[in-house]
Amino acid sequence: MNFASDNHYGAAPEILRALAAIGTGTEPAYGDDAITRRVGDRLSTIFEREVFVYPVINGTTANSLGLATLTPPHGAIFCHAEAHIAVDECGAPEFFTHGAKLATLDGEDGKLTPAALQQGLRRFHKGSVHHSQPAALSLTQSTELGTVYAPDELEALGALAHEHGMKVHMDGARFANALVGLGCSPAEMTWKSGVDVLSFGATKNGALAAEAVVFFNKDDVRDFEFRRKKSGHLLSKMRFVSAQLDAYLADDLWLANARRANELAQRLAQGLAQVADIRIAHPVSANAVFASMPQATADRLRKAGAKFYDWGVPSDGRVLARLMLSFATPEADVAKLIEAAD
Repeated sequence: MNFASDNHYGAAPEILRALAAIGTGTEPAYGDDAITRRVGDRLSTIFEREVFVYPVINGTTANSLGLATLTPPHGAIFCHAEAHIAVDECGAPEFFTHGAKLATLDGEDGKLTPAALQQGLRRFHKGSVHHSQPAALSLTQSTELGTVYAPDELEALGALAHEHGMKVHMDGARFANALVGLGCSPAEMTWKSGVDVLSFGATKNGALAAEAVVFFNKDDVRDFEFRRKKSGHLLSKMRFVSAQLDAYLADDLWLANARRANELAQRLAQGLAQVADIRIAHPVSANAVFASMPQATADRLRKAGAKFYDWGVPSDGRVLARLMLSFATPEADVAKLIEAAD
């Protein structure tokens, strides 16, 4: 019963078959191949406008290169205190930007509000050489606590960021799960709500190692391609990354995988909510369930074979268990976990 991470599960069979199919023959290198071009065309169709797409191998690279392109070394990047770029990327955004500051903000359920951003902006005086200059806002969708920003929430944050001359980045490691959870269009969740650059995730939802940096305006691409090359992320055989994205997007596999993971999360949350002394701590909007439970219950679940992470610091004899659902999580494991908890 592995609920530790959606990264712990393997790749979708459709993606593995796509990779096997291009194992022979030749194609131009460094992204000049037909598959990479097709991924760009697919994403332009999905987002209802011409987009500028750059495949990379992981989310840290996508986040860091995307932010570095929009943020000078003396810039400030505003993000939630729980954001992956602030907690789990070992300073990569600061490294790739050559020193930009991450300005972390608090927000309920892992989400920022315009009020929190406005308060954060007051700490940085525009034009003062003593202060980092606000340059970007990074929003995680879905958030590190499994919640999602509705389009109107994104629009309000995007408008405020743009009003202050900032660009908006979206960490979409679980973009498909958020999209399915909201039921809106990819365009509504991104550029129509003010997002300038998206880290489009696939690895957590069925790919082996494939993400894409998606710019919605050509002018924002700036020197991205040089940054990608200099940092060692321009892959010679890029077609093998692009083939994963191509199969991921074909026949809406990305949405089907996300839908299954989200549905399992709902099933798990509903089952655990019926167990005495277990509380669902945050709204379940994507493929994560955060359940507050006594330490004894967590120990019993682990003894029964369940794997999951404790989130934060235990208090009052209770732990907050993060339970991640994958497109490949067996349905039987969800039932077993609920049974073991009761």
